[in-house]
Amino acid sequence: MRLNTLIFLLLMIISCKKPATTSPEVKEAVKDIDGKEVFIRIFKEENILELWTKIDNSEKFKLYKSYEICTWSGSLGPKLKEGDGQSPEGFYTVARNQLKPDSSYHRAFNIGFPNEFDKANGRTGSFIMVHGDCVSIGCYAMTDPIIEEIFYIVESALKKGQTKFSVHIFPFKMNQENMAKHLTNKWFTFWQNLKTGYDLFEQNHIPPTISVKDKIYSYQK
Repeated sequence: MRLNTLIFLLLMIISCKKPATTSPEVKEAVKDIDGKEVFIRIFKEENILELWTKIDNSEKFKLYKSYEICTWSGSLGPKLKEGDGQSPEGFYTVARNQLKPDSSYHRAFNIGFPNEFDKANGRTGSFIMVHGDCVSIGCYAMTDPIIEEIFYIVESALKKGQTKFSVHIFPFKMNQENMAKHLTNKWFTFWQNLKTGYDLFEQNHIPPTISVKDKIYSYQK
């Protein structure tokens, strides 16, 4: 009886994990954009996560900050299947139920892989996150202080009216120079499809409406 009671108490302690809290320093640092709508772009080759915030009374976004990605896994190119250790590329959305404030990796949000495009192309996988702890098996990992700031900003946006935010993930900055450098890569046709979405945002800083048609991304300005 005593052993069972001890086991029960240990399970209760484990299950009653303290809710994650954000430091006052982080809250103070981002107070000017607290609650504004957000948009994220990730570039593998450059190891950069860009966080954009919406300009007041406009549909346009402006770059708030570029953060260094601590690590991601695999190589340039999309994720194909569960367990391949590959960090994905493509267009994803994050709603409030995808936030993981009590993640084992400090803070995390699930990007929503596989999306409609991935499913149409037979790609599989699960629990692909942007998180802390600087370790990755398919995820995009940041340092803990950086993910704490990013997480607080996106959580505030979702709490204060934004229903979901977009995460656009590219192999590299998709300018003509980089595209020419990767011309012979087996994923070049896929990257051309991604580049259309990249270019549309570059033109006016408004994320395009994206759907999937005939197993490729389709765009509406």
